[in-house]
Amino acid sequence: MSLQQDVMTAMKAAMKDKNQTALTALRAVKSAILLAQTENGASGDLTEENELKMLQKLVKQRKDSAAIYLEQGREDLAQPELDEAEVISQFLPEALSEEEIEKVVVAAIDNSGADGMKDMGKVMGIVSKELAGKADGKTISSIVKAKLAE
Repeated sequence: MSLQQDVMTAMKAAMKDKNQTALTALRAVKSAILLAQTENGASGDLTEENELKMLQKLVKQRKDSAAIYLEQGREDLAQPELDEAEVISQFLPEALSEEEIEKVVVAAIDNSGADGMKDMGKVMGIVSKELAGKADGKTISSIVKAKLAE
């Protein structure tokens, strides 16, 4: 099934369960899908890679908002954001552990012949492409920095 069908099925279930948090998150996903499909130059269908990027962006937005709310002492506003991020995350593939990411980073460094921080962009490009949708960019970046600094 496509992401859009999965979201619609989950929306129906959330409506039946009267789960407003899930419904809000799923409506945001549906809206993002429709916007992406109707963008100028869009073919109408989203590739799996575009869907993953869109979902990751939505999750990241909610986590960032929650972090800001927590900094300001507004737990009442942060919790719904975190709950929505969790609902959206169910459509993402299982994230890799740091050890698995580290193996890919080490292999990319070996294959590209990178030595030092000047090659970080090259390594990040290789690893980000390989781990698209499976790992957070911030985590990848920190591991690449640590490995290149060794």
